[in-house]
Amino acid sequence: MAPLAVISLSLCFLLPLLSPAISTNSEGNALHALRRRLSDPTNVLQSWDPTLVNPCTWFHVTCDSHNHVIRLDLGNSNISGTLGPELAQLQHLQYLELYKNDISGEIPKELGNLKNLVGLDLYGNRFEGEIPKSFSGLKSLRFLRLNNNNLTGSIPRELTSLSNLKVFDVSNNDLCGTIPVDGPFGMFSMPSYANNMRLNGPELKGLVPYNFGC
Repeated sequence: MAPLAVISLSLCFLLPLLSPAISTNSEGNALHALRRRLSDPTNVLQSWDPTLVNPCTWFHVTCDSHNHVIRLDLGNSNISGTLGPELAQLQHLQYLELYKNDISGEIPKELGNLKNLVGLDLYGNRFEGEIPKSFSGLKSLRFLRLNNNNLTGSIPRELTSLSNLKVFDVSNNDLCGTIPVDGPFGMFSMPSYANNMRLNGPELKGLVPYNFGC
């Protein structure tokens, strides 16, 4: 067999074996980028060693049987800082738990690329700016809790396409406009929207624009 053919055949066998390692390495890079953005006075991220190819051994990180990161549990961890677009590299992520910290800045629109996300808990921080319209891409999302932040703007009507959404809470922000009534929003009760002084109640289609009062 010609040497070139041997090399090609070898690559055919090696590439499937290498792809999980390449994937977990990019996920590790994304998590390490997150660590650099955060202040961690109690060292909850101490085990996040960037020299390790596989982040599945790090505390607060859960992986599946293929070594893909599927869960990040950093709720109530006394961390502060901001989030960046690198989190979009966690393509297999199902749960992002960052609640009850002191994280600020805008919520990255790139989180809308996490197609496998089931739960997104960012409540109890200091996030500001608008709820990203890109969240309409989170078709697997069931739990979206953004309450107790400093979010502004209207509730994106694009979110009415999230047919799997079961829990939605944006209370205690500074949202404006009206409350969606289509899709899953027909089943969410008023406490989900409480203490948004500029939120004007359920949308009256054809009578009042959805962003009325913004």
